[in-house]
Amino acid sequence: MDKSDLLYILALQSVPNLGDSTAKKLIRKLGSAKAVFNARKETLLKIDGVGNIKLKGLNSKERLLAAEGELNFIEKNNIELSYYQDEKYPDKLKHCLDGPILLFSRGNIDLRNKKIISIVGTRRVTTQGIAFCEKFIEELAPLNPVIISGFAYGVDITAQKAAVKYGLQTVGCLAHGLNQIYPKVHERYVSEIEENGGFFTDFWSSQEFDRNNFLKRNRIIAGLSEATVVIESAEKGGSLVTADIANSYNREVFAVPGRTTDSQSRGCNNLIKWQKAHLLTCAADMIYILNWDINPTKAPLQKQLFIELEPQEQLVYDYLNGGGKQQLDIIALKCNMPTYKAAGVLLEMELKGAIRPLPGKLFEAI
Repeated sequence: MDKSDLLYILALQSVPNLGDSTAKKLIRKLGSAKAVFNARKETLLKIDGVGNIKLKGLNSKERLLAAEGELNFIEKNNIELSYYQDEKYPDKLKHCLDGPILLFSRGNIDLRNKKIISIVGTRRVTTQGIAFCEKFIEELAPLNPVIISGFAYGVDITAQKAAVKYGLQTVGCLAHGLNQIYPKVHERYVSEIEENGGFFTDFWSSQEFDRNNFLKRNRIIAGLSEATVVIESAEKGGSLVTADIANSYNREVFAVPGRTTDSQSRGCNNLIKWQKAHLLTCAADMIYILNWDINPTKAPLQKQLFIELEPQEQLVYDYLNGGGKQQLDIIALKCNMPTYKAAGVLLEMELKGAIRPLPGKLFEAI
C-alpha cells in the first residue's frame, strides 16, 4: 500500500465519532480515504448517515500529523497492518459491518483455512472453570483450531496458556496499542504467544488506555471467530457483551452451565435459558453443532430406524423432512406452536436422534 494512502487511512481511523461502519461507507462512496479528506463538506453530508458531528475534525491537519507519528511507530516496531479491503485482512472480520478499517498485529498469525473459536469468561475464574477450559482445549487439539481471547485475567489467559501447551495457535485481542501490555503481569506470556500466534488491536500506541476500550475490543474477539464460548460469567460482564455481539454477527455461541447457586455461572445459565447460547458440556458438543467432525471420506450415516416420536415431535419432523433446514421461529410458526414449546420439542427430538442443529441456528431432520 502506498504510504500516502496509508496516512489518510490512519487519519480517517482517528476521527472521533466517525466509527468504522461510517468510515467504510465514506470510502465506498468516494473511492479512498484520501478522497474522503479532499471532498467538499456538502458532498459528504449528502451521504446517508453522515452528519456534522461525525465530520467534525475530518479536515484537521492535526489528523495527518498524528497519523505520521503513528506510522513511524509502526515501521520502527515491525507491526503488521491489515486494511479491511486487503486480502490478508481476517476473512470472518470482513463480514462485520463495524470491523476495524485498519487492524494492527504482531507475531506469527495465520488464520487462513483455519477453524477459529473465541473463548471468553470471567476474570474471577474458579478452579472448576480452569479445569473445564484446559480439558476443553485438550479435546479440541486434534482439530488444530485457533484460539482467540482477550489476554485478560481469568478465563482468557487460561485458554491462551492451554492453547500454547497443546501446540495450538492463539491470538490475544488487546484493548490498547501494541506499545504496552495489560495486565503487566501477563508480559511473561507475550513471547510464547507471539511464537504460537500473536496479538491484534485497532488501538494506536498514542491512545491512552481506558477500561471502556474493552467493550470496543470485544467486537474483534467475536468477529474473528465462527463461534464464541463463554466459560463462567457473573450475571453481568464483558464476556456476555462478547456473546451478544457474536449473536448479532449470526455466529454460534456456547455457554458452560453451572449450579444455579453459583454466582459465576449465572451469566452462562441465562444465555442458555434465553436461547442465546448452546449448552456446552464438552468439546464434542461444539464439534457436532459446527459440523467439524464431518469427514467426506467416511460412508454416509444411515437414519436410525423406529424412533418413537410424540405427536408434536412427529409434526415437527414431518415439516422438516419435507421443508429442509429451518430456523426455530419458522418451525414454531409452521407447526402452530409457541416458540418456547417448539424449542423444547426440538431438544427432545435432538436427544432421540431425529434432528440435528446446524450453524446459523438452523435445524434439519436426520
